[in-house]
Amino acid sequence: MLKFHQIFLRKFLALFLALFIIVGGIVYYWVYEFYIDATKEALKQDIELLSLQITPQTNLDRLAKTIKAKLHLRVTFIAQDGTVLAESDKDKSKMENHRYRIEIMLADKQAYGSKIRHSHTVNKDLLYVAKKFTLQGKTIYIRLAKEIKGIQANIFSLGMKILAALILFFVAIFTVTYKINTQIEYETGKIVNFLKSLAKKKKSTYIASDYSQEFALITKLLTKVAQIIVKKEKKKNKYTEQLKASNRQKDDIISAISHEFKNPIAIINGYSQTLLEDDDLNINIRKKFLNKIYSNGEKLSNLIDTLRLSMKLDGGHQSITTQKTNLFALTQECAQNLQLSYPHRSVIVEGDKDATVNIDPTLFSIVINNLIENAIKYSEDEVHVIVSAKKLQVKDTGIGISEKDLQNITEKFYRVQQQRWNNSLGLGLFLVNKILNLHNFKLKIESKQNSGSNFIVQL
Repeated sequence: MLKFHQIFLRKFLALFLALFIIVGGIVYYWVYEFYIDATKEALKQDIELLSLQITPQTNLDRLAKTIKAKLHLRVTFIAQDGTVLAESDKDKSKMENHRYRIEIMLADKQAYGSKIRHSHTVNKDLLYVAKKFTLQGKTIYIRLAKEIKGIQANIFSLGMKILAALILFFVAIFTVTYKINTQIEYETGKIVNFLKSLAKKKKSTYIASDYSQEFALITKLLTKVAQIIVKKEKKKNKYTEQLKASNRQKDDIISAISHEFKNPIAIINGYSQTLLEDDDLNINIRKKFLNKIYSNGEKLSNLIDTLRLSMKLDGGHQSITTQKTNLFALTQECAQNLQLSYPHRSVIVEGDKDATVNIDPTLFSIVINNLIENAIKYSEDEVHVIVSAKKLQVKDTGIGISEKDLQNITEKFYRVQQQRWNNSLGLGLFLVNKILNLHNFKLKIESKQNSGSNFIVQL
């Protein structure tokens, strides 16, 4: 199974190679057109200069030979009926009528006629440019031509320079990417080793990274978790019984974090590898795998967001922006979203449909989602949500909460003992309580084991 940094490097190389081929093709086409247009313009200017030298007394044969010698261009003077009057590269008496040459016909209709074609006269590929002039009432055509071979040589020379520049650019980008890839490998290895040391109960209390905000956040959170664990370990002699429970909680937290991080990453890596290695996968299976990758990526993002929010709330750094909000509509929206995840469960929202309160709707939706989802998880019957301008109630008839657990249930990372099978980090009610405190609201919990729970938010 490929590691994250290996996947990143391979995908980058494939993408860059594709871009290199596409850009190379575009650049070649552009350079080719540029040289052709530039050559046409140069030939047009030469024709204009040449026309100024022609008088009734001009020896056209001599002039054609002179221009050929100086400019290395093929020069042809043609009468209106197509008769060749003078030619620099061939005996004009042996040349056929040129009236229906494409460049000559085009010169009749527009200022200049031009065409790239093979000349059977000189057996070469040439770029022709012709223009019609009047000399003492007679129409003549001046036609200049340049070998395409010379133009192609210039294009090839420039193309090689551009190719060299692109290769240098590729080497530079590859070097930078390789360094980034190496650093990512180092940082992820450091985190994995740190988690392994925690899992083995070694006294690793600090890990830091200044490579990126994401790594800095993860290491900061892991350091804080480790420090919490070590702090509890130091109280072992004084609080023997409490430490036993604390140690169980510590192991659960590490296990939950490891599971929450490693499991989605393993799923993403597994499905990604299958997609990379099997090009013949059925389209429906491919879509299913991509959906799995997307959902597990969302899970990792949500986990980081939850941990980040818990840090900000715990440190008193979270601000709120309140506004008048229809509490019933917000609650109903949260309930409908949750029912997409729990399609076989029923959440009934009732009460005052016009209840309006001053809240931060983004943060308060976290409160509503946590309370309703807890009720769904720990009960089997309908969940009732009652809304008013004074309070919000979430009722269920589930397993309930013991008096002992009620005292600690809003603490950070606390999980009810009988629910250890759940991989939750134990942050839900902690977030709820902290957010309500920011609003100056209170949370009241009424619950008995095996009789259900009633969570009341006093507004």
